[in-house]
Amino acid sequence: MGKFSLSQDLGIDLGTANSLVFVHGKGVVVREPTVVAKNIQTGEVEAVGSSAHNMIGRTPGNISVVRPLKDGVIADYDTTAVMMKYFIKKAMRNRSLFAKKPNVMICVPSGITMVEERAVVDATKQAGAKDAFPIAEPFAAAIGAGLPVWEPTGSMIVDIGGGTTEVAVISLGGIVTSKSVRTAGDNMDDSITSYIRKHYNLMIGERSAESIKMDIGVAGEVTENVEMDIRGRDLLTGLPKTITITSREVAVSLSETVESIVEAVKDTLEKTPPELAADIMDRGIVLSGGGSLLRNLDHIISDETEMPVFVTDDPLESVANGTGKSLEYIQHFRSHPNVSSRSMFE
Repeated sequence: MGKFSLSQDLGIDLGTANSLVFVHGKGVVVREPTVVAKNIQTGEVEAVGSSAHNMIGRTPGNISVVRPLKDGVIADYDTTAVMMKYFIKKAMRNRSLFAKKPNVMICVPSGITMVEERAVVDATKQAGAKDAFPIAEPFAAAIGAGLPVWEPTGSMIVDIGGGTTEVAVISLGGIVTSKSVRTAGDNMDDSITSYIRKHYNLMIGERSAESIKMDIGVAGEVTENVEMDIRGRDLLTGLPKTITITSREVAVSLSETVESIVEAVKDTLEKTPPELAADIMDRGIVLSGGGSLLRNLDHIISDETEMPVFVTDDPLESVANGTGKSLEYIQHFRSHPNVSSRSMFE
């Protein structure tokens, strides 16, 4: 397959929660939250990425901290373009002043519409890309996880991100069957927040919910019931309050989200051709994305599907690494736009 000059090319994993930029020869050089702080009065962007994320829940009235992507798709086009321009500039800060604009391989959810995909491509070009090539998230995750995506064998990837869970069966360089559900890491945070509000009359912030999920979050049965102190605002008195929550309670709060992810995996398996299903039975199901780090989730999926399940070595960067590696096949993506949703061998 024809290779292309990689000197200026970038791979971008534009996620709902975090964005990563891959530069050929260097790997992932930018890893920042997909967050922007805007001045409501002037409309100007005050901060992007980590600096904006640190402002969540701590801003004055004239500053609004927003996530420009919702469920994996662009919700605020102009803000997304500004944010991507910042990420691209940061990734290329050591480049020559005379360097050409880069070609960019950018991830999109597999269930995206043509209109939503066009918005991502246009925003990427507006941010400074010479040309933009969309690649489906599970396809990139499979490449990053080291699965044999170009061979005539079935590989199953489950990428659990911030806004979407992408499940796909891949063979011969294309997606055979897939399912994209808008249930993922952000829903886990929302479920924890709702549970604490309902059972303790305590309002906690977005960052506190995420900390609970990462520190004591677990799926299914809890063998070791760990406790954690959390602070928030008492909804009855309006005053600050500290409570203790256990991992067993967190597991209960996450049960619906976990069940939704498991159902997406089972639905995809039901639509998989028998020969490929046999391959997956031998090779197992591979999990990637930040959501795959939820304790015991791999065992839950394994029990429900009766198949071996593995978490990839670097789940947080597998999509970005796959996007970067796919730059080697950029000529292929030129002639087969969005290979990820239409098999190249049709």
